[in-house]
Amino acid sequence: MKEKDAGMRIRVERELRDEFLKVCREQDRPAAQAIREFMREYIAAKKSERAGRTERFGTTPVAPKGAE
Repeated sequence: MKEKDAGMRIRVERELRDEFLKVCREQDRPAAQAIREFMREYIAAKKSERAGRTERFGTTPVAPKGAE
């Protein structure tokens, strides 16, 4: 695994944060791990979009631009 040497600070609604942390705890997963996974999936979906393929991101299909 690569060394983690950068951080991010974001502002979100308290309710969103609390719900997110609750779900992470229920899955026995650190919130940071879930966010990193989300980021990797998002990047992969956007790269596929740029390549002209339709990918699924989470439960939402990500269609190429102009295909909506």
